[in-house]
Amino acid sequence: MIPTSLPNVTLLIAAYNEADILMEKVRNCYALNYPADQLDIVFVTDGSTDGSNEMLQDLPLIRVFHHPQRGGKLAAVNRAMQKVKNEIVVLTDANCMLNREALQNIVRHYEDPSVGAVAGEKRVLATGNSAGQGEGIYWKYESFLKKLDSELYSVVGAAGELFSFRRSLFRPLEAGTIIEDFVLSMEIATQGHRVVYEPDATASEAPSANMREEWKRKVRICAGGFQAIQRFAFLLNPVKFSVVAFQFISHRMLRWAIVPFALPVILLLTALLAQGGSMFYLLFFVAQLGFYGMASLGLLYLNQSRVPRLISIPFQFVMMNAAAYAGLWKYLRGSQSAVWDKSVRHA
Repeated sequence: MIPTSLPNVTLLIAAYNEADILMEKVRNCYALNYPADQLDIVFVTDGSTDGSNEMLQDLPLIRVFHHPQRGGKLAAVNRAMQKVKNEIVVLTDANCMLNREALQNIVRHYEDPSVGAVAGEKRVLATGNSAGQGEGIYWKYESFLKKLDSELYSVVGAAGELFSFRRSLFRPLEAGTIIEDFVLSMEIATQGHRVVYEPDATASEAPSANMREEWKRKVRICAGGFQAIQRFAFLLNPVKFSVVAFQFISHRMLRWAIVPFALPVILLLTALLAQGGSMFYLLFFVAQLGFYGMASLGLLYLNQSRVPRLISIPFQFVMMNAAAYAGLWKYLRGSQSAVWDKSVRHA
């Protein structure tokens, strides 16, 4: 149900060297079904060297913040938020296109004072790129988990492609934060406000150009995940944080810090148990070998845009868990930059 009285909204878009897609994003902003006099469209083009800020300067209904030095999305959001006046802020990326009703579907949740933020749904476009098929399935799975989280109490970790929050709850993000969208949503949740999921507010983007690009993205997310576990270690006190603590531990901590390291242990234990003559354990062990065998074939397609469907999903699963090892190593070494290394997307 759309509220009859709509609040003023700031749509905040971080855009680093996005000149090739910038005008499409502008047209998408103009096409949103929201009153123009209640929508403040802000682009932050910090560090861009492709003329992005000049392209946007004279366009109606758009404000541009530009700083010659690139500090990443984290610094751009922190700086822009000092100039935002509207209470409802919607973050999105330049390469993501929103559905027309996205803003109206988001703001209706703020009629509930317990809601501090709203997570939209990220969708990966079907382009015929087999490397993106597994990515798309992964995000459908993520969206399903967010729906369950929201129904239980609160989403734990929103996708930065489409994320809204109350300006009054925003706290400047700490320098060096790797996955700022996750940290921002968790900080709001730990302030005692719910982060709800809105599947009818969507942000669509092209998939990664190939598996190598997807690997880089996953390693960064995992490195940020270990950083977030350290920062939110106080959530291990379930007495104080109850449901949020349970959701954070079960949905995030187990995925980043337990499951990837348990998988080889399960394989080894199954192999040992199979030696006892149990047909069940033998079949389970063979099934694991077959699954990992199919996944390993994905290494042959790291630089290609098309991957056989039979191995795409196993490879995505193994790559996601293997990225935890690389992410942990980069986090412990302090070698994961907080500035996004822009991914190459499928055209």
